[in-house]
Amino acid sequence: MKRISILAFVFCAFAAVSFAQKTVGLDNWFNHETNAKTGKIFHYTWDDEAMSGFSQLGDLFKDRGAALKTIARPNSQSLKGIDVYIIVDPDTIKENPTPNYVDASDVKFLKKWVSKGGVLLLMANDGPNCEFTHFNQLAEAFGFRFQTKSLNPVVNRDWEMGAEINLPNHPLFAGVNKIYMKEVGPIALSKKATPVLKDGDGQSVFIAETPFGKGYVLAVGDPWLYNEYINHWLLPESFENLKAASNLVDLLLKKTGK
Repeated sequence: MKRISILAFVFCAFAAVSFAQKTVGLDNWFNHETNAKTGKIFHYTWDDEAMSGFSQLGDLFKDRGAALKTIARPNSQSLKGIDVYIIVDPDTIKENPTPNYVDASDVKFLKKWVSKGGVLLLMANDGPNCEFTHFNQLAEAFGFRFQTKSLNPVVNRDWEMGAEINLPNHPLFAGVNKIYMKEVGPIALSKKATPVLKDGDGQSVFIAETPFGKGYVLAVGDPWLYNEYINHWLLPESFENLKAASNLVDLLLKKTGK
C-alpha cells in the first residue's frame, strides 16, 4: 500500500511538472465589461473572485503548474508563448457601449494560430447575453455555429431543471455522473466538428470539439464553469461541475502536447 501511494505521488508530481511551462490566456478584448459600482473590469476574468469570475477555474490551471495571462486583442505578440487561449461571451452593446467585435483579421490570425498547435476554447452564452454575429464568424471557421436560443431554463433554484445526466464516454466527463448547465445556447456543427455533449433529448449539442491542423478547438454553448457554478457555492452536492472543470483543465493542457 505504501509503495502504491509513493507511485501515485510521483505520478501527480510528474503531471504537474509536465504542465509547468504551459501558459493559459483568457481573452479580455472581446469580453471587456466594467462593473458599474466599482469601475473595474469584471465578468469571466481570472481575478474576479465573485460569483461572476473565473478565479476558481484559474486556480485549477495553477494547480497543474500552468501560468495564467490576460489577453488583449489576439495577435502574434499577445499570444506569444500562449498554449491555451479562452474566449468567453463576447460583449453585446448592452454590456459594453463600445464592444470589440471579432473581425476578419482576428479569424485569419486565430485559424493560423490553432493550425500551428494552439488550443482554443470558445464559450458562448444564451441568446440575449452574447454577441453572435461576429463571434460566429470565428466559430464557423472551425465548424461551429452558436445559435441564438436558450435551453435548460431554470426557474428560481429548481436546480434539476439544469441537470445533465446522460454524459458521454469522453475525457471531459471521466468519473462525472451529473453536471449543471443553465440557459445554454446550442451549437450547430459542420466540417470536422463532432458533438461531445448533447442535451437529454439528443437533438441539441451543448459542447463540441474539432481537430484543426496541429491544434484543437472546444466549443461550449455557455460560460458554464464560472465561480457561481463550478463547485457547491450554490449547487447541491449531487452536481459535479468541479470534477468536470478539473477534467476540462486536464483535457486542454494535454492537447497542447500534441
